[in-house]
Amino acid sequence: MMMNRVLIAYTKTTALLALLGGILVGIGYIIGSATNIGGLTLAFWFFILALILNLFIYFFSDKLVLASTGARIVSEKEAPRLHRIVEKLAMKANIPKPKVAIVNSPQPNAFATGRGPGNAVVAATTGLLTLMNEDEVEAVMGHEIGHVVNRDILIATIAAAVATAITYLAYFALLLVFRGRNGANVALGIAIFMLAPITASLIQLAISRTREYLADYTSAVLTGKPQALISALRKIENAILRGYELNAPQITASLWISNPFRKEISGETIAEWFSTHPSVSKRIEKLKEIAREMGIYID
Repeated sequence: MMMNRVLIAYTKTTALLALLGGILVGIGYIIGSATNIGGLTLAFWFFILALILNLFIYFFSDKLVLASTGARIVSEKEAPRLHRIVEKLAMKANIPKPKVAIVNSPQPNAFATGRGPGNAVVAATTGLLTLMNEDEVEAVMGHEIGHVVNRDILIATIAAAVATAITYLAYFALLLVFRGRNGANVALGIAIFMLAPITASLIQLAISRTREYLADYTSAVLTGKPQALISALRKIENAILRGYELNAPQITASLWISNPFRKEISGETIAEWFSTHPSVSKRIEKLKEIAREMGIYID
């Protein structure tokens, strides 16, 4: 049952990435055909351009994220408790111990960055370390180690590259409006310009939410304490809604264990389609299911 969750998560991610790629190739082919440029060739070169830009971000993501969030790499002497927890989790996950960073912020939160297990960084805010007990800190760090193990930074980079390429193609499609001499080209250009970037963003966000569920699952498996992650998520949610602030760019929202910039609880609405994270209530329900499979029953 539990391994099925991993398979489902990877299958869903693969399907969403394939859908993104299909949109990219499809609109590239349509635009290329409409402008007498090879459609597949156009889609390919836009993808390469987007890939180059996002690979730059990928290779320097740890430095960029640490700088933008104000995270500081700390030694074992400075943060012995956090280092001990991260080391234990890394051993269980069979990966090298990530670097450990702290963000000076009252809001309890955490993130992971880096290209993969060999050069990862996991970070916690001072608020997290203050408000959480040992089990809760371990559960949150288990979630972040999960992102490292599951190579979510790489997957997010690929999704961003394809989505960026789709956006470029959409802007290119707008040129058809000005160049086109027939109504079909004009209508096609406007439709692609309006719909393609929105669709790509929704798929990218769906991939992000899928990876959050998988990281929650990984935390539960590594720690054996899904109830601790439930408790931690509730504390983080309450702190965010009570106005605990985090001084970081909104563009980093998808990195954190919980969106630090949300001001109200999302209901079962269309608004969730535009969210980087599943709602906390849905994550808790999933964790309760995982707990039951582990023989742990939570009210």
